[in-house]
Amino acid sequence: MKKQNHSSVDGFIPRRQGAQLGDRHETEEATPIDRTLHTSNDSARQLVGAARPGRQIGRSDIDASLRDIDTETPDQGIKKKSRRRQKGLKKPRSRAKKVVMWVAIALAAIILAIGSFLVYQFIKNAGNVFQGNILDIIQNQPLKEDENGRSNFVVFGTAEDDEGGTHGGANLTDSIMVISVDQDKKDAYMISLPRDLWVDYQETCTVGNQGKINAVYFCASNDGEDEAAGAAALQAKAGEILGLDIQYYVHLNFTAVVDAVDAVGGVDVTIESNPEGVGILDRNFDWKCNYQCYYVNYEDGETVHLDGEHALALARARNAQGGYGLAGGNFDREKNQQKIIEALREKALSVGTLANLGAVTSLMDAMGDNLRTNIETKEIRTLMNLASDIPSEKIIGLSLVGDEEEGDLVTTGMYLGQSIVQPVAGLMVYGDIQAYVQRNINANPVTREEPHVSVLNGGRAAGVAQTEADVLSDEGFIVDVVDNAPEGTYDYVEIYQLDESKTASAEKLAQLYDVTIKKGTPPTSVVGETDFLIILGPRQ
Repeated sequence: MKKQNHSSVDGFIPRRQGAQLGDRHETEEATPIDRTLHTSNDSARQLVGAARPGRQIGRSDIDASLRDIDTETPDQGIKKKSRRRQKGLKKPRSRAKKVVMWVAIALAAIILAIGSFLVYQFIKNAGNVFQGNILDIIQNQPLKEDENGRSNFVVFGTAEDDEGGTHGGANLTDSIMVISVDQDKKDAYMISLPRDLWVDYQETCTVGNQGKINAVYFCASNDGEDEAAGAAALQAKAGEILGLDIQYYVHLNFTAVVDAVDAVGGVDVTIESNPEGVGILDRNFDWKCNYQCYYVNYEDGETVHLDGEHALALARARNAQGGYGLAGGNFDREKNQQKIIEALREKALSVGTLANLGAVTSLMDAMGDNLRTNIETKEIRTLMNLASDIPSEKIIGLSLVGDEEEGDLVTTGMYLGQSIVQPVAGLMVYGDIQAYVQRNINANPVTREEPHVSVLNGGRAAGVAQTEADVLSDEGFIVDVVDNAPEGTYDYVEIYQLDESKTASAEKLAQLYDVTIKKGTPPTSVVGETDFLIILGPRQ
């Protein structure tokens, strides 16, 4: 059997059989290989493996060997192909690029989480507030409108959560406001109804068949047991007084105001006292600071930053306990309520609030927990767009008292032993109020000019002048006189303009009758405030 050769390991020669540790190893002399070995003088020819007396491997030997590595050999072709395959591989990402990538992924995850949270908050609160299926939120259905193209809301507040316990009527509506918006014209009007306005009730209540308007909701809802019935009754009564078809209601409590104002970081309101210059003081809320301060105490003309509690207190202030600066009582506080609502709207829609996640969620929570309405989820997007699209200058507050042109439309008085508010025209006579609302809320260029006309019959059949007067009334003209014209010869229609400033009214009359308006002296005298004299002559 042929003897097995043992190869070396890591350059060491295996010990021969029978050798002892420490013995000198002797190797068999190898047969030299005839191959040129490069040396420093490139002239020596020696055999690899042969001893080279007096010669050490020098630096030049190493360098020469390295140069031979760079010279292509048949084996090196394989290495080249390997290098070419390696060139096709992607270059490893730098550490900086990896960091950027992971930061971007993290930001996307955060944005997604925030968006999901906001959607959850919105769905949760919308379900508490609005009517209908929450999935309808994807719709953009227009709001319901009256015959004039306006959407009308009655907004009322109750004191069911009043921790001050100032009165026992938790479901009396101490604040009643009607807001009318036009989706096309992008405008809004606000008008407050005095809580003490004396009205008829729809049905007999514990307080009788008549009483103050702040008990309408209380009576119809059975002291809050049936909110929908109470809200519907208040919609109908407010609409009767103002001459409006009111489609929506919004019911909120004190907490809704406090939390909403706090959610947006407070609101700024400019103080206007009555009489002017005295400032405002109301001691009714000093208990909030343990009677160590004047909780409602402001100088006239100053712009104050109010948190939720102070905003609510100002909205309720009316010269209580020796206060001053709100001589109009409820009328003055209604003006302050309108100011606070407008300031809240502006702050809620500001960039700073919308960019603040905490503010947005707090605002949604405030509404979700403390506000109820018959607005449907499919109308929310339209409502939100209107809230942001209507400019501040086109949100106009109207008042039933103190109007420079109209004067006072309501007044205070005593009835059945109670202090009440009633129309100046008489108890439960709302004609002047309705006309005021129509001239403002449903105003067009003609009604804004309030044109007065006299209509005279100059040769037509009896009753024609009255018929035309009714048509003109529907167009917004105020008819002062309907009568016969003096004897004379008249064109089919003659119109004389006495007040040249009322250009819109003149254009409307020219359009209605297809005539040229005359600017000269009319053939007969006119009485009262007549701006236009219309004579209806015989057919030609």
